Amino acid sequence: MVDARYFGDGLTYLNPSDLKGKLIAIEGTDGVGRSTHIEMLQEWLEVQGYGVITTGWTRSNLMSKTIEVAKAGNILDRWSLSLLYATDFADRLEHQIIPALRSGFVVLADRYIYTAFARDFVRSGDRKWIRDVFGFALIPDLVCYLRIDVETLTLRVIETTGMNYWESGMDLRLGDDLYDSFKKYQSLLIKEFDKMAEEFQFDVVDARKSPEEIQSELRGRILPVLQNHTGVAGAGRVPA
Repeated sequence: MVDARYFGDGLTYLNPSDLKGKLIAIEGTDGVGRSTHIEMLQEWLEVQGYGVITTGWTRSNLMSKTIEVAKAGNILDRWSLSLLYATDFADRLEHQIIPALRSGFVVLADRYIYTAFARDFVRSGDRKWIRDVFGFALIPDLVCYLRIDVETLTLRVIETTGMNYWESGMDLRLGDDLYDSFKKYQSLLIKEFDKMAEEFQFDVVDARKSPEEIQSELRGRILPVLQNHTGVAGAGRVPA
């Protein structure tokens, strides 16, 4: 039987009832401001007395450098890209997320498996394969989706980090240049995130608002999840 706390078949060695912490994911497309808000949320939660760790896409000790090198050549196919990210997530789940939850920490995830779902579907049109790949993933206690329209997103990215090959979906040949391809690719991602927001009941936050308004709304969504959570006091590294 599939455990209700797992996305699919789960992990046979882990009893989810042993996990005392809370897993909160901040989702959304490239350049929407997730990392900034994760940092602000961590500081706020620590002031409230919660032990907090953060985890994010391609930050595993095992895979981060490998993914960086692999993407630098701009030659990865859809299967390789998806499986590299799945390996990164599996390593972080095993060595960061589960130990932290077992110890009662609040885990803030900068992106979660839904990013992989959106990216792979846009490249393949097949939802089942990538969802089966991530069947071992825990279901978060809360998913906040920072939603934005592509026009606002494009202006924001131009003014800040700029566009790159993968965030523009150049491997899909959607346009003649980074700008055109970025808008088309990100529009497809946003469309898929919107569908998942309904399917998985994300808490949707309007990312067009000011950072202060967005942060206030995120805190308002998170507080009810933590009402009955005692957790651990203070911050620090996850126990081994």
